Amino acid sequence: MRRIGGTLGLTQARLAEAIGLSAPMLSQLMSGQRVKIGNPAVVSRLHSLDLLVTRVTEEGLEEPQIAVELAGIRSSTGAFTRSAPAGHTPADAPANSMPAANNPRPDARTVVREIQDLFRSVASADEIQRAADQIVAQSPGLAELLLAYGAGRTDDAVAHYERHH
Repeated sequence: MRRIGGTLGLTQARLAEAIGLSAPMLSQLMSGQRVKIGNPAVVSRLHSLDLLVTRVTEEGLEEPQIAVELAGIRSSTGAFTRSAPAGHTPADAPANSMPAANNPRPDARTVVREIQDLFRSVASADEIQRAADQIVAQSPGLAELLLAYGAGRTDDAVAHYERHH
């Protein structure tokens, strides 16, 4: 978070505002007093800010464009979707600007890591394991999904993804 704030020129208060957290909550996260973010929309906005930092570093975006991107991230719903190439936010590519054939899908490991990050932002591996244990009798496939992406190793989750995708 310090890297994001520093690269984008955001104070801790402005960073908190951009991702939709209170400044005290962000301070607790940064100091290690809190270790997870329970709101998936906040996690998604933080991910979008991380992607923006990559663009600022690689493409040299200027302050006016950064401000536009920050406004878009701040107002986003936080849904984890990928309609643009990896490393770019949807604001980068206007609708219909790139045919589907030229829009490469991210590799399985990238997708799996994003899913794992989402699961792990809302619950610990132990919590996910307990949830899977509670639902396995009624929903074995859903329990398998929880275990594979929420509590398992990345290599196992990639294998699961590739079998079911």
